[in-house]
Amino acid sequence: MTAMPMTSLNISLPEALKAYVEGQVASGDWGTPSEYIRELIRQDKERRLASLEQSLLAAAKGRTIEVSLAEIRNNGLVTALRKRAQRR
Repeated sequence: MTAMPMTSLNISLPEALKAYVEGQVASGDWGTPSEYIRELIRQDKERRLASLEQSLLAAAKGRTIEVSLAEIRNNGLVTALRKRAQRR
């Protein structure tokens, strides 16, 4: 497996959150705070994708929503579907 190139992102945390992250790293499950934060971001991404998938499945089982190609091009598919669903 090829390693992905890395870049930096500096974040500011309140002391309590910094201590929490350091405690998680000290537990031995992660080698560095960066590894811990990357894992949290991956989990959030997976959770959001799963939520989107569930919403799309629920919509597919519901009433038909017609969205024009122009709406999709202008707004993106998800935004166009949300706008149409809100108009119901």
